[in-house]
Amino acid sequence: MLALCLFSTVWAQTDPSGKGNPEDREVDMNNPTFVPTMKVGKTLLDGDSALFMDLSNVYVYPPVELTSSKQQKAYSRLVRNVKKVLPIAKECNQIIIETYEYLQTLPDKRAKDEHMKLVEKDIYHSYKPRMKKLTYSQGKLLIKLINRECNSSAYNIMKAFLGPIRSGFWQAFAWTFGASLKKEYDAEGTDRLTERVVLLVEAGQL
Repeated sequence: MLALCLFSTVWAQTDPSGKGNPEDREVDMNNPTFVPTMKVGKTLLDGDSALFMDLSNVYVYPPVELTSSKQQKAYSRLVRNVKKVLPIAKECNQIIIETYEYLQTLPDKRAKDEHMKLVEKDIYHSYKPRMKKLTYSQGKLLIKLINRECNSSAYNIMKAFLGPIRSGFWQAFAWTFGASLKKEYDAEGTDRLTERVVLLVEAGQL
């Protein structure tokens, strides 16, 4: 299922059709990907009702140390890439949740397999135009952000839904292009800067 989202990125680039898709647009760096939210409610305080406001998190970091124009360009590219693929990763997580919940209502394996075929077809149709507009680095970032959002690697998710044979095929396909569906997100290590950007984007601060 997720492979059709992730690796139409690679093979769709050889397909000359699909020009002029709405996804072929520049990212507006001045607009947050996620708009900050504010919830107003009431609670009891010493026997009286009191209003309270629940605000989005606000993150404060020291300035990023960028000592060269190359580093500045790399950071700007990271921000742009996160803004572009983070929404897709979140959509994938929602698709997985909804698909799993619906599968639990089906009576047998045959019905579940039939439904999964429909899901795959719909994902391919809906996401191929978007994947065509991703760069190779954005595709690799998407694999990691799916791991962040779903708490599981893309490979393990596919294995759970599609079985080991089909998930193994897609892993081998990814490997030929220097990527891996087993790649994990390390928020406190190699992906520390990415995590900082993700949190700021989610909070509407970038």
